[in-house]
Amino acid sequence: MPQQTTELRTASFADLNARTLHDLLKLRIDVFVVEQNCPYPELDGRDVEPGTRHVWLTEGDAPLAYLRILADPDGVARIGRVVVAPAARGGGHAGRLMTAALEVVGNRSCVLEAQSHLVAFYARHGFTVSGPEYVEDGIPHTPMRREAIDE
Repeated sequence: MPQQTTELRTASFADLNARTLHDLLKLRIDVFVVEQNCPYPELDGRDVEPGTRHVWLTEGDAPLAYLRILADPDGVARIGRVVVAPAARGGGHAGRLMTAALEVVGNRSCVLEAQSHLVAFYARHGFTVSGPEYVEDGIPHTPMRREAIDE
């Protein structure tokens, strides 16, 4: 059996087909709502905004890791919903995804709300803590920011 390769994909909501959207949302819900036991409105309306970019890694048709980039009204990019499928953890997928996301973000300022145990991971991608830790859905989070890059 030939070995499948991992592919990086980026799309706006309008460019996602129904099956891909289903699979990406299922991954998010399986991890954030079920595994982490956080009943919250996963579908918040922001996935469909014209400035949102969905970035994911697949192996075959199965998503391994995913994140979304939102265009906040102040022009800052907001990375969120960073998730890696349980069977794919430890394979460097989150780092590859963050590198790709920051290429999409470009020189703009970028923010995220890190689960606090992942602060060092995001720091390796140029983010610094930008506010006090808080608890959301029973999980400690830390706001982080990467400033705009002057060229």
